[in-house]
Amino acid sequence: MHSESGNTQTYLHDKTTSSLPTNTRNVLGDMSSKQTYSFCFCFRRRFRLPVSEAPPEIRTLFDRYSDQNGVMTATHLRSFLAEVQREDNATEEEAQTIIDGHKHLSIFHRRGLNLESFFNYLFSHHNNPPLSPSIGVHQDMSSPLSHYFIYTGHNSYLTGNQLSSDCSDIPIINALQKGVRVIELDIWPNESKDNVDVLHGRTLTSPVALIKCLRSIKQHAFVASEYPVVITLEDHLTPDLQAKVAEMITRTFGDTLFAPTSKSLKEFPSPESLKRRVIISTKPPKEYLEAKEVQETEEEPQQEKPADDEEAWGKEVPSLRGGTISDYKNIEDDDVLDDEEDIDEAEKSRQDAADEYRRLIAIHAGKPKGGLTECLKVDPDKVRRLSLSELQLEKAAETHGKEIVRFTQRNILRVYPKGTRITSTNYNPLIGWMHGAQMVAFNMQGYGRSLWLMQGMFKANGGCGYVKKPDFLLKVGQNNEVFDPKAHLPVKTTLKVTIYMGEGWFHDFKHTHFDKFSPPDFYARVGIAGVPNDTVMKKTEKVEDNWSPSWNQVFEFPLAVPELALLRVEVHEYDMSEKDDFGGQTCLPVWELRSGIRAVPLYSRNGDKYANVKLLMRFEFI
Repeated sequence: MHSESGNTQTYLHDKTTSSLPTNTRNVLGDMSSKQTYSFCFCFRRRFRLPVSEAPPEIRTLFDRYSDQNGVMTATHLRSFLAEVQREDNATEEEAQTIIDGHKHLSIFHRRGLNLESFFNYLFSHHNNPPLSPSIGVHQDMSSPLSHYFIYTGHNSYLTGNQLSSDCSDIPIINALQKGVRVIELDIWPNESKDNVDVLHGRTLTSPVALIKCLRSIKQHAFVASEYPVVITLEDHLTPDLQAKVAEMITRTFGDTLFAPTSKSLKEFPSPESLKRRVIISTKPPKEYLEAKEVQETEEEPQQEKPADDEEAWGKEVPSLRGGTISDYKNIEDDDVLDDEEDIDEAEKSRQDAADEYRRLIAIHAGKPKGGLTECLKVDPDKVRRLSLSELQLEKAAETHGKEIVRFTQRNILRVYPKGTRITSTNYNPLIGWMHGAQMVAFNMQGYGRSLWLMQGMFKANGGCGYVKKPDFLLKVGQNNEVFDPKAHLPVKTTLKVTIYMGEGWFHDFKHTHFDKFSPPDFYARVGIAGVPNDTVMKKTEKVEDNWSPSWNQVFEFPLAVPELALLRVEVHEYDMSEKDDFGGQTCLPVWELRSGIRAVPLYSRNGDKYANVKLLMRFEFI
């Protein structure tokens, strides 16, 4: 597999090639003008090096907003910002600041921008990004937690697959640094039964000590966001070890820990009131095991689907697991007590220990006994968290869609990956979000289109890890009706997307990465992930043998629910004989897109931003 990164710019412009690998020397020629590839051992192909030029529409706009001498003054630029970029509040002073920032690119810098400097300004993702960098957290953060989608991890301690990867605090740190706000820990007695480890119930590798995970959470919890971190505990402990966990948590987090004063909350507090606080959410061990038994019997093994890189939500995996978790006894067999008085004393001791643990739980979890209707009942006097697997949610949505929406208006719904996702793949998060599920739990260890959507959703609201749910998921009508996820809604707006061109691959990739014999043949895929009727993908034509492809194509996307729509963009390099090569991706929340012409940076499969790869695009709502 080719490396997707690495700065090759240094040696590509160095005339000395003797120390370079053979395959690198093959692409070196007169780097000031042309690039040479070896072909069939005895032939050489020469290509002009990429030179980014302003697309025709940019030239037309520059002519319209500049004087007869080809200079765009602050007055002209302010008009352009207001009329094309839809920045209605832009001032001439702000326009002059833009001009001053690009004065080294224009000989007319004292008066304004020329075409080259105007094009460079538009194509700068630092100065002209698709999402506003300055507004930060801008949504109302004073509503209850249940009114927000929350960036949620699943089995946050695993370094890789769900069966044999190591347990570590490193994935937890990585997740927190990326803005994840919900960390899941599976806690078990250690080998000697006198302390607590974080361990997956089916993993074959060594555990990591709970205290190490807690300390790492404390250290990194608020690096990316000051809004609350929720720790969900999947608890397999005896009451005495629960008391030990309570002591660990209390000592580690101190005043940072949010512990409710009442036994149960009537309404969840707001993210604003919980800034820089840590919240514990769990259920008692017995309830956990009963729920897990039900989950394992409900989830039938899934047949493996063919690996298809074009699947919208990523690849499926075969079932490699079976059976259920065995009950963990509260008292060891050789510690059975004979005396009735001793039993009462032991029971009281265990109850006291359990009470210490229970007092720390702010978000109570668990499934009520009974069917789905009972699970989704809304109690006006207390709130709770319910967990469903992706399969359970899909099944429930068929018959109880509106009930799920009603439940999530006050309570929290956590959705987690099905048990057959051994390789830590993920599912379509939209099914959770369109039903109001706050905690759509994802495996953060890998990559894939589903995870790109998750990352795209939480670019919204300043990347703080909390995104306010759309009003239609929170409102109740005059006749007590709620949003129906199955309803066919009329088109509310149409997003018009123009993709002009791209550049940066020449600097961020080795020059034989895409093709050993010629420059790459790039094409782009552009589409929407959202409610079923809004979801679509479209594709540009491929541009052959060009490191800076110009597509200049327009796509229109009618949207019934723009509040849940994510714009998906991928770039691939066409390969006639093999699978097309990956060239970058991004996913952006439609409701936060800045209208106008914007520079859109692209990301690797793992979600890391490339240093130079970007697209020039235009967004219009019509």
